[in-house]
Amino acid sequence: MTGTYGTSGKSGTTDRTGLTPRVSQPRALASLRERLRDTFWFAPTVGLACAFALWWVLSEVDTKIVTYLKEEEAYEELGDLLSFAEDARLIVTTISAAMMTFIGVVFSISLVAVQMASGQLTPRVVRIFVRSRISKLTLTVFLATFAFSLLVLTSYEGGAAANPRRITSVPVLQSMLTLGMVGLSLLLFIAFVSSTLRLMQVGPVLDRITGEAVRALEHQPGGEHGEALLGPATAWVVYRERAGVVRDVNVARLVRAARRHGVVLRLIPRTGDFLVPGTPLLAVHGGAAPPSRALRHTVGVGVERTVHQDPAFGLRQLSDIALRALSPSVNDPTTAVQCLDRIVQFLSVAVRLPLGQLHHRDRRGAVRLVQEVPGWPDLVDLAFEEIRGHAAGSPQVTRRMLAGLDDLLLLAAEERRKPLLRHRALLVGAVERTVPEAAGRAFALDPDRQGIG
Repeated sequence: MTGTYGTSGKSGTTDRTGLTPRVSQPRALASLRERLRDTFWFAPTVGLACAFALWWVLSEVDTKIVTYLKEEEAYEELGDLLSFAEDARLIVTTISAAMMTFIGVVFSISLVAVQMASGQLTPRVVRIFVRSRISKLTLTVFLATFAFSLLVLTSYEGGAAANPRRITSVPVLQSMLTLGMVGLSLLLFIAFVSSTLRLMQVGPVLDRITGEAVRALEHQPGGEHGEALLGPATAWVVYRERAGVVRDVNVARLVRAARRHGVVLRLIPRTGDFLVPGTPLLAVHGGAAPPSRALRHTVGVGVERTVHQDPAFGLRQLSDIALRALSPSVNDPTTAVQCLDRIVQFLSVAVRLPLGQLHHRDRRGAVRLVQEVPGWPDLVDLAFEEIRGHAAGSPQVTRRMLAGLDDLLLLAAEERRKPLLRHRALLVGAVERTVPEAAGRAFALDPDRQGIG
């Protein structure tokens, strides 16, 4: 993954907020869990394996039930079981024949809905469908029902049904479970359709994006915030693997590697940055670089950004949706106002948190890893810069943006008011240049939380 070369340099710094540091270490296996959530194959595969295991267990139980009844010479009861199993066989056969067609139709419609949502809002909303628990659960149960029904059909003994004395197994429990799985599939189908329809609505999508971003912000890998006094770098660690986006950082592993080798590591890219092979990954301070094996699997790289450890990505998505809504081809300022509602919600949480440079310490309290995260000015610029450039001609959006900036100014500490005041002044200037009439300017610059309520 990495290589090293010797050099020197200075560490970067960010603004200090003066707020109380918050330490929130990432949970064990959080990175693996997030990667599995971004896949659509894991849950169905596990479901198919469970279906096979459950069929094998129930097949053994059904066989033991028949064996017990034959030992007790309860052939009348055994005949009743055979009659029930034969009646259920027609249903199981119908289920096995129809379920795969049902799966294909349902998910074809769903993919069309996802395509419409991505075209209306942003292609990034596809990941909401991929990460949706109800979508994965529905597909898992559908496939498990199909596979289980096929396995149950193999348990029927042809030609022996008329003679209870010759039968060795009656799939009674298997047939009953198949019917139960069909009922569960129907309930999940209703929930899945409801969830898919919500994906086509702007409000639920924005709420989902904002909720994930706020949770990522509040559970950001913790450490003390402030400026690092590191001195010049003594070595660099170079990224050697495939190009991609930094998705997550294994803070604990990097801290252990730095402690064992008596150095301080400074992570050069931020989460969400695009890494190219041959570019610096880590700056080493105070000694030689740790060997490559000690740094293996410390930085996760993927093909696209994810909100996990990257709350700014949620803000990026909200901004993208607002920009598309403000484009001349769409001209949907109400959607842009809804995005600003959520942007203000996100920033109202971020304004109270320490942001900037993180110092991760070992058990003895020594700084071992310095990590850059977006500072307050970075988040404010990401939230308002591009939207402001397209909003001057839409009074509904300018009024909502002014109201949002005013609300954030009430929440912000003195040292965090400057970027908000700058964007407010730039917005006022843009409106004054765009709207020639004094009455129109006054209307566009009147703060309103509903835009035009």
